[in-house]
Amino acid sequence: MKKYFLPLLILTTLLFACKKDIMENDQSATLHFSNDTIIFDTAFHSIGTPTQTLTIYNRNNFTVLTDISLNLINGGSFRMNVDGVAGNKHNAIEIPAKDSIFIFLEVTPNLNNSSNDFLLTSNIEFTTGTKKQDVKLVSPGRNANFHLPHDNIFPTDDGEVNYGYYSIKDDEIWTNDLPHVVYGYVVIEPNATLTIKEGTQIYFHNNSGMFVGNPLLIGENGVPPTNNGTLIIDGSLGNEVIIRSDRLDSWYENTPGQWNGIHFVQGSVENEIDYAIISNGTTAIRADSVANSNPTLTINNTIIENMSSIGILGQGANITANNMVISKCGQYTVACNIGGTYNFTHCTFANYWDYNHRNTPSILLNNYYEGADGNIYIRNLDAANFTNCIIDGSLSTEVSFQEQELGEFNYTFDHCIIKLDPTISTDNTHYENVIINQSPKFVDAYENDFHLKENSPAIDAGNPLISLDDIEDNSRIIPDIGAYEFQ
Repeated sequence: MKKYFLPLLILTTLLFACKKDIMENDQSATLHFSNDTIIFDTAFHSIGTPTQTLTIYNRNNFTVLTDISLNLINGGSFRMNVDGVAGNKHNAIEIPAKDSIFIFLEVTPNLNNSSNDFLLTSNIEFTTGTKKQDVKLVSPGRNANFHLPHDNIFPTDDGEVNYGYYSIKDDEIWTNDLPHVVYGYVVIEPNATLTIKEGTQIYFHNNSGMFVGNPLLIGENGVPPTNNGTLIIDGSLGNEVIIRSDRLDSWYENTPGQWNGIHFVQGSVENEIDYAIISNGTTAIRADSVANSNPTLTINNTIIENMSSIGILGQGANITANNMVISKCGQYTVACNIGGTYNFTHCTFANYWDYNHRNTPSILLNNYYEGADGNIYIRNLDAANFTNCIIDGSLSTEVSFQEQELGEFNYTFDHCIIKLDPTISTDNTHYENVIINQSPKFVDAYENDFHLKENSPAIDAGNPLISLDDIEDNSRIIPDIGAYEFQ
């Protein structure tokens, strides 16, 4: 028998050595957490938040088993996933000694009441033996007016076709009682006007936007309906109309390309934008040919920033803009394309795009297009007038001239600071009292602060015949160039 005793002793020792050292139910074990409180970014009612991660550490010398439960205080607004398994209650979750697990958390606020802002709170409870611990959850929420797609039936030769969008058929007013959240497209129909009052906040979901005028009603001959929708944005200094994406978390605060922009369709005329801040889209404003002499759009005291493509795209349009600031666009700040009439006064176009490489200048002037048949078609650039404007950016030249000599190509730069190809002659009637290739000396161009430093060449260098208070309502006696008067 003795010859079997030693192997049996070794085998028994090995088995016990491999057994996990797990706490007993009547023991007390403490867990540690990456945060004692998880605070989510503000989210709209019914719109989910980005995922937050909570790490649970077992710093003990033994494996623990813990029960994890999510307290559903707010009707299921919070959701939990423990190491890849969804559910609000998990029993006997094993955490090895000196190891950790992850909990993934999301919130979809569903507290719908009359107040604008609300706060959701909950907690995750951990029971580890006789030890109870918790981590608090806090989620700020906002209620909103939601504008959702609905059915719009159009007759066809084969029957009917249904387009889903939010249709405005009569005059409508959006106020600042609650934010406005848009899913899909808003379409302002012919003979209808949408008026947006001061202080209103409009949030567009991904791939959403607005058509001012109905593009589906433009006939095969390209003739639009009369008065094809009108938009009036009536903001004020300190109560600007905010237009941006619906992602409120800090990661997306300055991210471009999150929504599709505002498109003024052919036949839409007499549109007005005053004191708006438009950000984080693709092309902020696109205005198509009006096919008459009425102005397409007048813009005053407005900021456009962080556009993945273009700030203002005019296509044979009639646009007047005063005291505008357009910055950080992936392509052009302003494209005066396929002709039209454009007048910009006291505007700052500063394209310090820093998300990826940009190879198009801030300003495009063009008077033709190439058709699908390969032929060139002339569209006269009747006027592109820049007065007391700054045109600047990170490229060596910030103006592109695309001229077809058979058409009209009329433009002027009057008392402007321009970053221009030095080989271009400015000794002609297109340029009057211009400052070429000098830094305007902004306070911080990359942080979108386009106020002027005290040594800026723009100070007192504007056309004195222009009487126009600046974008912050400061009076101009001897005007500075750009949207901001030095104070």
